[in-house]
Formats: sequence, C-alpha cells, structure tokens
Amino acid sequence: MPILVMKFGGTSVADLERIANVAEKVRREVERGYHVIVIVSAMAGKTNELVKWVNETSAFYDAREYDAVVSSGENVTAGLMALRLQEVGVPARSWQGWQVPINTTSQHGSARFVSIPRANIDAKFAEGMKVAVVAGFQGVSPEGRITTLGRGGSDTTAVAFAAAFDAERCDIYTDVDGIYTTDPRITSKARKLEKISYEEMLELASLGAKVLQTRSVELAMRYKVRLRVLSSFDETDETSGTLVCDEEEIMESKVVSGVAHSRDEAKITLFTIEDRPGIAAAIFGPLAEAGVNVDMIVQNISEKDYDEAHAGAVTDMTFSCPVDQVARAKKAMEEAKAAGKINYDELIIDTDVSKVSVVGIGMRSHAGVAAKMFKALSGENINIKVISTSEIKISVLIDRKYMELAVQTLHDAFALDSAV
Repeated sequence: MPILVMKFGGTSVADLERIANVAEKVRREVERGYHVIVIVSAMAGKTNELVKWVNETSAFYDAREYDAVVSSGENVTAGLMALRLQEVGVPARSWQGWQVPINTTSQHGSARFVSIPRANIDAKFAEGMKVAVVAGFQGVSPEGRITTLGRGGSDTTAVAFAAAFDAERCDIYTDVDGIYTTDPRITSKARKLEKISYEEMLELASLGAKVLQTRSVELAMRYKVRLRVLSSFDETDETSGTLVCDEEEIMESKVVSGVAHSRDEAKITLFTIEDRPGIAAAIFGPLAEAGVNVDMIVQNISEKDYDEAHAGAVTDMTFSCPVDQVARAKKAMEEAKAAGKINYDELIIDTDVSKVSVVGIGMRSHAGVAAKMFKALSGENINIKVISTSEIKISVLIDRKYMELAVQTLHDAFALDSAV
C-alpha cells in the first residue's frame, strides 16, 4: 500500500478536541487506501513549559537530561493520538524515537539524523497496523540516550520519514492554509501559492518565513520529497494548501514569488581595520566560535584609504546578525582585539534594523529585478543600509520602522497579488 506522511504541529493537537479532529483527517486517508505515518508535536505551549521547568530546576543543566524532559511532550501527544484512532476503529500504535529507532548523532538539543530503519514499522504494517503515530522532534543517540532535534524539529522528522519510507507525499498541517506571497498580517493582498519550488521555499524559510523549518526544506530538496503545507482547521482535499516541489513541476513562474522579512536584525560595523589577506577569517572565525549567525556581509573602502596609525591600507567591515546574538558578537570582537588578532578604531552596533527580501526562481532569467526593487523603495523614501544577493533572492537591510511599508511596497511593485 502507498505510504502518506502527515505531520501535525502543536496548535493542531492543542487539546483533546483538536486531537479528535486530527484523528478524523487521518482516518479519511486510511479509507483512501494509505498506510499513514503521523508525526506529532507536543501540545501547544507544552514544550515551553517543560523548558521552563528544566531552567528553574538547574541553571547549568545536563543536556542529556534536558532532552529526556523536553521530548516527553511529543510522547504524550503520540499516545493520545493512537488511542483516539483506536476509538474510531483505526488500528494504530504510538512510536517513540528509540522504538523506531530514529538514529541520530549525540549532539543533544540539536541532533542530526543518521538513519531511520524501516523494519519495525513495516513489520507492524504487515501485521495489520494502519497508522504509526511517531513522536516528532526526537531520536536516540549511539549511546542509547534520547536526543532532540532543536525547535521545529518535528517538520524535519516528517520529511525524514517520507524519504526513508518512499512516501507518496508529506503533508505538513499547521495553523495556516498554505504558503503566501508574504505575511497576510502585513498586507491583505497576500496571495496563497498553489506551488513553490524547494529553492524558493528554502530561501523564504531562511529569510524569516516561519511556516516550515529550514532543515526540513533542505532535506525535502535533497531527497525530492513532495511537501504540502495546509491547515488542520479547514476541510481539505487533494488540491488544498501549497505544494513544495521540484522546479520542473512548476510550468510557469513569476519573476518574484514572495517577499520575506526578518524583523529583529542588527547591523555591526568595525571601522578602520587592516586591509590584508586573512582579515575576514580573523573576524568571522571568532564569531563562528561564539555561535553568532552572520548573514549579510559588506567590506568597503574606509573613509581613510591609508591610515598611518595602522601602517597600511585600511577598510571597514559591516555584517548583520540576529538581535539576540549582538552581545555574543560584541564580546567575540572585543576578545579578538585584546588578543591581537584584529584591530579596529570603533565598533558601531545598530539594533533597530530589519531585513526585507524578494525571492523567485524567475530572477535567474530576468534582468532588472534589483533596479525595480530599489526604485520602489526609493519612491517611499526608504534608505537601504546593506544589500546582499543570490541567484534567486535580493535582501536589503533597512530601518525597522519602515519594514511593513517596504513589504507592502515590494508586494505591490511585483504585482504578487496576481497569479499571472
């Protein structure tokens, strides 16, 4: 029988009534002839509660015990879901990570998949089980300890199972009914997309769109897993939601498919650093060691082309990172300077910026996208602080107070409310 993977997030299984609603959706897929693997998250708010308990119990906790505690939320949901399915006549069984087993690395809190053997679940399907309800977000290390995959890890679990079991499709049920051209809360003109390519979805996810976890999209693209994003609160059929698929499945694509934003960004500039081979490594090495996720990088000619104090050519270096990592970035730079690895005259931090991006596979074959984007922003008197580009995206850093206006302006400029 064909296999379908269905993943339900925390809001979809927030209480017993919603679990019953989800079980009905699963039952209908069983009636259509599928063996179903259901991946469940913890009930809404439960993981946050468990994390809070750990932090209140131990300020410097053992990561192995942290994983043991926070993974329990998914175990509860899986058991309740299996019970509900049994109540409506569907042979179901719950599976924890170690029972499958979901083999991962030993990196507690952010483990990576190693393998998902099919034998145990396939054997139960052969015995008459119709639904395997698997606790998402967790696995088992080579040492036999419970591991977790990081927040949003249930999406990645679902895609990994779809790849391992050659599933026909992986349906991600959430509280939105698909992927939109931009955040509908910012502009009412946002339009739901019927299809979007893996590359576009990966860019949107990494640039701030919260619908899918970035690692899940990476995995889907690598193994060509067809993903569908749809709402657990609406009546759905085979045409519902948005399909994330290979570029070849999309007959014709607009030049720009979506506008993404990331509100809480920071811009950090090191003024008057030496312009020499290895200076970038000397800056970004310590940042990497400090766990700072650097995004946009610009190196430019300093106000002084030659600085006698530094006995050579000098330059300025600007980069962006999430606001909550600014303290780590500043400390890393100050320590690198104190150790003599780098030298700079001044470190300036701007924590009042946001990133706005346009994304589209059509940009590969169309010129003038950047010019159109910059002209639209200029028309609203929005100043661009930093620019970065890739083959299918252009991102700009702007003052945070203009973020929503920029999103609306770009959505209109590229006519994203229209399907053609």
